[in-house]
Amino acid sequence: CVSVCVCVCVCHLARLPFVAMAERYAIRTGAPAEGARVPELVKKRIASDAALAEEKEKALVAKEKLLAEQREALKKRTAEYEKEYADHKQQLIDLRREAKLGGNFFVEPEAKLLFVIRIVGIIKLAPKPRKVLQLLRLRQLHNGVFLKVNKPILQMLKLVQPYVTYGYPSLKTVRELLYKRGYAKVNKQRIPISDNSVISTSLGEKQGLFGMEDLVHEI
Repeated sequence: CVSVCVCVCVCHLARLPFVAMAERYAIRTGAPAEGARVPELVKKRIASDAALAEEKEKALVAKEKLLAEQREALKKRTAEYEKEYADHKQQLIDLRREAKLGGNFFVEPEAKLLFVIRIVGIIKLAPKPRKVLQLLRLRQLHNGVFLKVNKPILQMLKLVQPYVTYGYPSLKTVRELLYKRGYAKVNKQRIPISDNSVISTSLGEKQGLFGMEDLVHEI
């Protein structure tokens, strides 16, 4: 289960080290004048710079190829997710129609996801509710988190009922919240999810999430 909120918490995972290092540093490209005497140390430095430049070029090509493959795979998975959402929606419609034709009542499936927003600050807040809000990652006013619907979470929400408001988000709501207000915690820093690389760098190899649509589907 991925811990996600309007400040989406993700764990840091290092990418390929040779790619990051090769493209991180600038490499000297200057060459001595033609016919000039070149010391042996300078010759070695020129040869080393040429080798580094070649390694950097290979690393950039490899990274571009990897990103292209990830983009293509993400497009295919997004199409599969959309089909899955549409099938689930149509299934519920068919079940409602079937129940209506049979003169029965259709019981809607129980929600599995909650979105909780803190609506009260820290003034005159008792220690117990304060601690519960910290456990729920609602440390500031107007912070919001996605939570799994289970007995422990519902019990904790009862303790902080006057300080929060919550509901059951739809797919559209989840997607809009993540795209507009999604943040990630990487290396103890809170950064906006403005690019799929923020997700793939941290959750790609560990959780198999390489883009925003993967994250929406996981939630």
